[in-house]
Amino acid sequence: MLSFLPPSPVAWRRVALTLLLAYASARLCVWLNTPIPWMIGPLVATSLASVLGGRTESWVPFRNAGQWVIGSALGLYFTPQVGALIAGLWWAIALGIAWALALGLGFGAWLRHHHAAHWPALSPAQLRSTTYFAAAIGGASEMTLIAERHGARTDLVAAAHSLRVLMVTLTIPFALQFWGVQGLDRLPAALRAVQVEGLVWLAGLTLVGALLMRRLGRANPWFMGALLVSMGLTLSGVGWSAIPSGLTNAAQLVIGVSLGVRFTPAFVHTAPRWMASVALASGVMMGLCAAVAWVLAGLTGLHPATLVLGTSPGGIAEMAITAKVLQLGVPVVTAFQVCRLVAVLLLAEPVFRWWSARQR
Repeated sequence: MLSFLPPSPVAWRRVALTLLLAYASARLCVWLNTPIPWMIGPLVATSLASVLGGRTESWVPFRNAGQWVIGSALGLYFTPQVGALIAGLWWAIALGIAWALALGLGFGAWLRHHHAAHWPALSPAQLRSTTYFAAAIGGASEMTLIAERHGARTDLVAAAHSLRVLMVTLTIPFALQFWGVQGLDRLPAALRAVQVEGLVWLAGLTLVGALLMRRLGRANPWFMGALLVSMGLTLSGVGWSAIPSGLTNAAQLVIGVSLGVRFTPAFVHTAPRWMASVALASGVMMGLCAAVAWVLAGLTGLHPATLVLGTSPGGIAEMAITAKVLQLGVPVVTAFQVCRLVAVLLLAEPVFRWWSARQR
């Protein structure tokens, strides 16, 4: 389970055992040469253990620290030259946002049509809000909270987002590895070496950014706050230090654990017909997003693999980690995913009101 409070002694043992399982699975995936082994190994092992009834435990401060590290590391790729490149891609990012909103709307309409006869207990308004927010390609926790305000079945919304992120995280990295693409990025020499003093300054300022975003109530504050500070420093030509690879590996591990503990035995028994529909639609969405990525690649001249990650219906941290480990256009992927997240958070409710009015 996921706890926001300091674990009790019993919970600490569960946390420690879960981390031990995650570490062993990560080392196994490194040995097997799987993509992003430090996240996929813990995610798969923790998911399986949780589904089988294991008392797995994830502590929120560990997850937050992982997001803080990953956000700081991704910001180092935004050199002034890369910033100019991304600024010129504003139109492609806008098309990606429009595509995400349209895809979520279509997915929600299909879910509503497909399940209308299966849930006679739900009012038309509840059915609309449940299916719409389950399909919206945004942050799982944020979409669930917004859905709750509109009377949706939040358990179904949260389950849909968790399953889609799991499918995307497990499918796309293996597909890219099978494709044989990696190593498109090259960090400046100043950002490849770890400098202790520079690392301390970077950690301190990104921590301030994360805490400020948290105080302001923004989405994904630990990731977004650290990313924005690190990005701002790098765009300004400041290159204090790289992030140690061991630290980023540990961050991937705790993020994988935080995803894996969601898949409890109760999750598996949550409306099997609903979960089957979400799984089918998620596969179709990945295929459609890949097709759009190829079109955008032809228009922008960027590598299709970069845009597959940038337009995929997965979580921002998971796709950015994949881009970082495989070195597949980290800044472009991050820019696409961050802008889409912000846009969906701002536009999801207005689009829902417009859609609901049309339905009524």
